[in-house]
Amino acid sequence: MSADRRVGIWRSAMLGGSETFVRNQGDALTRWTPVYLGATKVQSACARDTDLIAYPSKADRNAFLRLRLTGRSPRLRRMLGGLDLVHAHFGGDGWLVSGEAARLGIPLIVTVHGHDVTRQPASGGAHGLRYRRNLQTVFDRAASIIAVSNVIKSKAIGWGADPAKVRVHYTGVPIPPFSTRPKRWDVAFVGRFVEKKGTDDLVAALAALGPDKPRAVLVGDGPLLPAIRAYAERLHVNADFLGSRPPSEVHQVLLQSRMLAAPSRTAADGDTEGLPTTIMEAAALGLPVVATRHSGIPEAVTDGETGLLGPEGDRPALAAGIGRLLADPDLRERLGKQARAFMESKFDLVRQTDRLEDIYDQVTG
Repeated sequence: MSADRRVGIWRSAMLGGSETFVRNQGDALTRWTPVYLGATKVQSACARDTDLIAYPSKADRNAFLRLRLTGRSPRLRRMLGGLDLVHAHFGGDGWLVSGEAARLGIPLIVTVHGHDVTRQPASGGAHGLRYRRNLQTVFDRAASIIAVSNVIKSKAIGWGADPAKVRVHYTGVPIPPFSTRPKRWDVAFVGRFVEKKGTDDLVAALAALGPDKPRAVLVGDGPLLPAIRAYAERLHVNADFLGSRPPSEVHQVLLQSRMLAAPSRTAADGDTEGLPTTIMEAAALGLPVVATRHSGIPEAVTDGETGLLGPEGDRPALAAGIGRLLADPDLRERLGKQARAFMESKFDLVRQTDRLEDIYDQVTG
């Protein structure tokens, strides 16, 4: 199959800084040529000037509203012309592009990631009803539905996806050459400051580790960042808050850290993770992960072999896991090596993207 076959990689907001998985996967294609498409442009380290944006200015607001209300857009239809396939990320985004793809006879693949099949379809009122209707429509229109974990697969089926269409495919992460750096931080967190990430649990766990509190680094932005920073100051936690950083800087932060903490949990509104990319990125660098048995995390972290897992929201268990790894450098090294080997065998971006292209080939015949 030659690389002159063109796949439109669709994300309505192209592209948030935390969504490196979209860009990495598209860039790793070798038998298909990616064309990045979005409704609106997001200013971030992941955005590119070459991204094709349907509604680039405020003057396009009414045209974008028409797409959101009706699923129709002459402008989007023109953008899709000449594509052999559309691959949309997230269920709601998939619905936006699905109508015009269907009218053009272009096959559609949709990847569901987390909140799109957990929190959003469970919403109440007219909004939830409309979302569920649209989600069922995109499930019906899609030639294939990709779930980022087994838990997300079951959620998609629970909301009406045909089980015969849904398959688990791990997005994968780059496996860089092994390297080490002097350690500046004991514990790293990378992610959005939202409820499901459990950053308040992490701060409380760090504070519980006694007078010689580990030095932590928290990378990311989000609505809860001011509150979490204030909470850390109140508990006298030794933590650096770096805000959002480009992927290259995140890479360096992880290399300078002894472990990654990923205390994810189900939010009060039902929002859950799919399979956090940062867990796989850290493991690929040889870092052990202290995390929770939440959603797809146990598919990437094997307790006692590649990291340590505890119950969601269990702050004493989280503190115990961090403390155990800090007190035992040999265990840290062993789990880190095994974590990297597991990523190489099951989550390597090159191999996983080659398998994704097999799916593309199957869908387009």
